[in-house]
Amino acid sequence: MHRAGPTPYWNTNVARHPGIFRTVPGGCGDALDVGCGDGLLARKLAGRVTGIDKSPRMISRARALATDDPRLTFVEGDFLTADLPDEGYDFICSVSAVPHMDFEAALVRMRELLRPAGTLVVVGLAREEGPAEWAVTIAAAPVVRITKVLRRAREPEGMPVTVPRMSYRQVRATARRLLPGVRHRRHVLRRYSLTWRKPGRAGT
Repeated sequence: MHRAGPTPYWNTNVARHPGIFRTVPGGCGDALDVGCGDGLLARKLAGRVTGIDKSPRMISRARALATDDPRLTFVEGDFLTADLPDEGYDFICSVSAVPHMDFEAALVRMRELLRPAGTLVVVGLAREEGPAEWAVTIAAAPVVRITKVLRRAREPEGMPVTVPRMSYRQVRATARRLLPGVRHRRHVLRRYSLTWRKPGRAGT
């Protein structure tokens, strides 16, 4: 589920929001948005939502935009070391934040924070490696350019950027090792997504 509301800007990260909403488990009570930026995705999610980001500027903006919404909590800090409750969330999502972190450590932490039968969705950007991956990127380039122009793509002011260090192949292999049964997809607008449901406890 998600809350309806205007989208003040669009970019290739925002393009993945509808797919993320479709994965939120029914009856979700607590959600965590890792690398929440200005809180756009967190504001659209239903239930109690915690957003965490290392950028003081982004967290300040997120808090300013959510002053009238008691469901939302925004934490400034490093996701890998922040004081967050183990198995505290029914749903965890992260959009283009894992390239800023140690990928393996980030997935392990998300796995630990997710409740049994909860859902994890990670959207990221990786680098091309080898002719097959470059062929996909080159083929999609015209669509990406046209879509960005038509949708007037832009990033929030002050949003940190980074260059991806891992290839799509490395991302896929690491995710499959750490999250058995994870679903991996590569999207046209130069993003991949990982979707994983944590096993429930025995007898549930």
